[in-house]
Amino acid sequence: GTTTAYSWGATIASSNANYNNTIGQTTDVGQYAANPWGFFDMHGNVWEWTADRYGNYSTGNPVIDPTGSASGSIRVLRGGSWSNDVPIVRSANRNFYTPSYGNNSSGFRVGFQQQ
Repeated sequence: GTTTAYSWGATIASSNANYNNTIGQTTDVGQYAANPWGFFDMHGNVWEWTADRYGNYSTGNPVIDPTGSASGSIRVLRGGSWSNDVPIVRSANRNFYTPSYGNNSSGFRVGFQQQ
Protein backbone atom coordinates (compact mmCIF):
# COMPACT_ATOMS: atom_id res chain seq x y z
CA GLY A 1 0.00 0.00 0.00
CA THR A 2 2.97 2.35 0.07
CA THR A 3 5.61 3.24 -2.50
CA THR A 4 8.34 4.39 -0.11
CA ALA A 5 11.14 2.47 1.61
CA TYR A 6 9.38 2.72 4.98
CA SER A 7 5.71 2.73 5.87
CA TRP A 8 5.95 6.36 7.07
CA GLY A 9 8.03 7.69 4.13
CA ALA A 10 11.35 7.65 2.30
CA THR A 11 13.73 8.28 5.20
CA ILE A 12 14.25 6.89 8.69
CA ALA A 13 15.20 8.52 12.00
CA SER A 14 15.69 7.21 15.53
CA SER A 15 12.20 8.52 16.37
CA ASN A 16 10.72 6.01 13.85
CA ALA A 17 12.28 2.69 14.83
CA ASN A 18 14.81 0.83 16.97
CA TYR A 19 17.76 0.36 14.59
CA ASN A 20 21.47 1.14 14.12
CA ASN A 21 22.36 -0.01 17.66
CA THR A 22 21.01 3.28 19.05
CA ILE A 23 19.43 1.60 22.08
CA GLY A 24 21.61 -1.53 21.97
CA GLN A 25 18.86 -4.10 22.51
CA THR A 26 15.27 -4.93 21.66
CA THR A 27 12.49 -2.73 23.00
CA ASP A 28 8.93 -3.50 24.00
CA VAL A 29 6.54 -3.38 21.06
CA GLY A 30 4.70 -0.07 20.78
CA GLN A 31 7.57 2.26 21.63
CA TYR A 32 7.18 3.82 18.15
CA ALA A 33 4.10 4.92 16.23
CA ALA A 34 2.04 2.28 14.41
CA ASN A 35 2.15 2.12 10.63
CA PRO A 36 -0.94 3.08 8.57
CA TRP A 37 -2.40 -0.42 9.11
CA GLY A 38 -2.04 -0.33 12.90
CA PHE A 39 1.04 -2.57 13.17
CA PHE A 40 3.90 -1.59 15.45
CA ASP A 41 7.64 -2.01 14.92
CA MET A 42 7.61 -3.44 11.41
CA HIS A 43 11.05 -1.89 10.79
CA GLY A 44 13.93 -2.67 13.14
CA ASN A 45 13.71 -4.03 16.69
CA VAL A 46 13.93 -7.73 15.68
CA TRP A 47 14.10 -9.61 12.40
CA GLU A 48 10.69 -11.25 12.01
CA TRP A 49 10.28 -14.81 10.83
CA THR A 50 7.83 -15.24 7.96
CA ALA A 51 6.17 -18.35 6.55
CA ASP A 52 7.88 -17.71 3.19
CA ARG A 53 10.52 -20.12 1.97
CA TYR A 54 13.75 -18.59 0.73
CA GLY A 55 14.42 -18.79 -3.01
CA ASN A 56 14.51 -16.76 -6.15
CA TYR A 57 11.49 -14.60 -6.80
CA SER A 58 9.48 -14.97 -9.96
CA THR A 59 10.10 -12.32 -12.56
CA GLY A 60 7.87 -9.31 -12.89
CA ASN A 61 7.83 -5.79 -11.63
CA PRO A 62 6.56 -5.22 -9.11
CA VAL A 63 6.56 -8.60 -7.44
CA ILE A 64 3.71 -8.43 -4.93
CA ASP A 65 3.81 -10.63 -1.82
CA PRO A 66 6.42 -13.11 -3.12
CA THR A 67 6.52 -16.38 -1.22
CA GLY A 68 9.80 -17.78 -2.57
CA SER A 69 10.28 -21.47 -3.38
CA ALA A 70 7.48 -24.03 -3.24
CA SER A 71 9.61 -26.33 -1.05
CA GLY A 72 12.68 -26.25 1.17
CA SER A 73 13.56 -25.71 4.81
CA ILE A 74 15.16 -22.25 4.62
CA ARG A 75 12.74 -19.51 5.75
CA VAL A 76 12.73 -15.74 5.32
CA LEU A 77 13.15 -13.08 8.02
CA ARG A 78 12.25 -9.45 7.31
CA GLY A 79 12.44 -5.97 8.79
CA GLY A 80 15.97 -5.89 10.19
CA SER A 81 16.79 -5.53 13.86
CA TRP A 82 17.98 -3.11 16.52
CA SER A 83 21.58 -3.69 15.41
CA ASN A 84 21.07 -3.09 11.67
CA ASP A 85 21.50 0.15 9.77
CA VAL A 86 19.72 1.63 6.76
CA PRO A 87 18.71 0.12 4.27
CA ILE A 88 18.59 -3.27 5.99
CA VAL A 89 15.62 -2.29 8.16
CA ARG A 90 13.38 -2.00 5.11
CA SER A 91 10.67 -4.68 5.00
CA ALA A 92 11.67 -5.35 1.36
CA ASN A 93 15.04 -6.59 2.60
CA ARG A 94 15.16 -10.25 3.53
CA ASN A 95 17.43 -12.52 5.49
CA PHE A 96 17.24 -16.32 5.64
CA TYR A 97 17.98 -19.19 8.02
CA THR A 98 16.66 -22.57 9.00
CA PRO A 99 13.84 -22.37 11.58
CA SER A 100 16.11 -23.80 14.28
CA TYR A 101 18.28 -20.65 14.15
CA GLY A 102 17.87 -18.12 16.93
CA ASN A 103 19.63 -15.12 18.44
CA ASN A 104 18.86 -11.88 20.28
CA SER A 105 17.91 -10.01 17.12
CA SER A 106 15.27 -12.32 15.63
CA GLY A 107 11.73 -13.10 16.70
CA PHE A 108 8.21 -13.57 15.44
CA ARG A 109 4.87 -11.80 15.51
CA VAL A 110 1.78 -13.54 16.78
CA GLY A 111 -1.27 -12.57 14.80
CA PHE A 112 -4.85 -13.59 14.33
CA GLN A 113 -7.74 -12.68 12.13
CA GLN A 114 -10.67 -11.30 14.05
CA GLN A 115 -13.98 -12.72 12.85
